[in-house]
Amino acid sequence: MVVEKKRGQISFEYMVVMGFVTLVISILLGVSILYTNTVQDRVKVNHIDSFADKIISTSEYVFYAGEPSKATITSYLPQDVTSIEIDEDVLFISIRTSSGLNKIGYPSKVNLTDIAPGNINTNEGLKNFEISAVEISAGENAVKILQV
Repeated sequence: MVVEKKRGQISFEYMVVMGFVTLVISILLGVSILYTNTVQDRVKVNHIDSFADKIISTSEYVFYAGEPSKATITSYLPQDVTSIEIDEDVLFISIRTSSGLNKIGYPSKVNLTDIAPGNINTNEGLKNFEISAVEISAGENAVKILQV
């Protein structure tokens, strides 16, 4: 009888230890998944910042050089971008992250126009844009952004 009690006690202690180890591993796994999502979101936003900065800086350069200045740029657009909109002097990019849909505005010092509003392809990958200085009305200049 004494031997059976020891086996029962050893089995119970083994189950407690294994339960504790399983709990610790589950918590570490949950924290690592949360951290991974945060890092992935930060990488996406950094790519979008770079994408927008390249378009805005090239637009300002072309605008100040004057008509008929033109530049072609290539920039990487990450996945989960839902829309790209141009509204006068702001470039808006909507992106889906782990926290939901975010719309980020990138201001420009010059007037931006989109030749085909809403037709900028938002699929992941390298995008080519032709940016040119144009006169939109008498004495009013802008920058035309066209995806090629």
